[in-house]
Formats: sequence, structure tokens, C-alpha cells
Amino acid sequence: MSQHIVSSFDRDLESVQAMVVKMGGLVETQVLDAAQALEERDEDLAETVRLRDKQVDVLEEQINIEAARLIALRAPHATDLRIALTVIKVAGHLERVGDYAKNIAKRSKVIADLPSINGSSGAIRRMASEVEGMLKDSIDSFIQRDATLAADVRARDVAIDQMYNALFREFLTYMMEDPRNITPCMHLHFIAKNIERMGDLCTSIAEQVTYLVTGQMPEEPRPKSDGVVAVKPLES
Repeated sequence: MSQHIVSSFDRDLESVQAMVVKMGGLVETQVLDAAQALEERDEDLAETVRLRDKQVDVLEEQINIEAARLIALRAPHATDLRIALTVIKVAGHLERVGDYAKNIAKRSKVIADLPSINGSSGAIRRMASEVEGMLKDSIDSFIQRDATLAADVRARDVAIDQMYNALFREFLTYMMEDPRNITPCMHLHFIAKNIERMGDLCTSIAEQVTYLVTGQMPEEPRPKSDGVVAVKPLES
């Protein structure tokens, strides 16, 4: 009977982790599709991203319910408890990344009717692609229990900050050159800020993986590029 209970617990734990992986894959798609909708001014794709965010929310709720049930009924210890706590944290971070992708999609529908800013959408898509890579690797580090890969993801956030800073300065230049650029540049700036925040959330996932593997959060300060401007992004 004891062996059966342990086996059942292991299956439940594997099931909730599989849900996290599924959620991660869905959020990766949301990030890339939101950036593509912006670059191609594809309002239909933007609307798809916006509506698909509900699937992300449902998955987070299911993960939280299952993880809480495991903790309440099984009273896990040590590594098993860290896994249950980590999946709750990771799901929360993924849900926020999904929210930012939805926000990008909402703004891209507005931008579609505004004058284009030369090269900006492509630059934002490249930034989003880098963040998607961080997200994929953070989920892979979770699957593989790879603290080294998690540390690599954490270090890469500096590059996202640098890309954001460059775009911020570029948008300021465009706005000073021509007042007609102010509105589209403001929207693009908020989109870039959303992506920068996605990078922070990917870093947070990587840090949770470090906690899962080692039992401790990283002690050294999170690497950041100088000059990141703190601006509140559009809320969902």
C-alpha cells in the first residue's frame, strides 16, 4: 500500500510538471506570434494571440490547483516540496509573460493604423526572438534540472536590457525629429518595455530552477545593463 501511494504521488507530480511544460510551449508561441503580428501588421493574428491568452490563464489555474492539492494531501518533503513550490512559481511567471504577449498584440492592432517607424518592428521582433530563446531554455533547464543552463539564461538578460536601451534611444530620436512620430513611438516603446519585462520573468524562472536543483536562490545580484528605464507597461 505504501509503495502504491508513493507511485501515485510520483504520477501526480509528473502530471503537474507536464502541465508546466505545456504552458511554457504555449507561451513561447504567444511571444513569437505577437511579435510577428506587430511586424506584419496582421490584425487577425494579433486577435488570435489576444484570445489564446485565456488558454494560458486556464493552465495556470489548473497547475495551481493540482500543486496545492499535492501539498495539502501528500505533505511532501525536501525535493518533492521544492518541485511543488517551483511549479506554482514558474506557472505564475509564465502567466505574466503571456499577459505581456497579449498586451503587445493589443497595441499592434492600434499601431496598424499609425505611420510606420523604419526598422522598428523588425528590431522588436528580434528582441522578442531572443526572449523566446531564453524562455525555451528556462523551461528546458526545468525539465532537465540543469542549473548551468539556468545560470546561462540568467546571464543573457543583460543583452535584452541592452536591446531595450538601444530601442528607447532610437524612439526618442524619432520623436524629436518629427512630432508625428510621437504616438507610434510611444506605443512601440511600451511594447519594447513589455519584452524587456518578459526577459526579467524568464530570468525569474531560471532562478526558480536554481532553487529547485540546489535548494537555494542565486546569491549574487541579478546582472542588469545600466540605463534600463523603469516604465510601467500597459496592464492586461
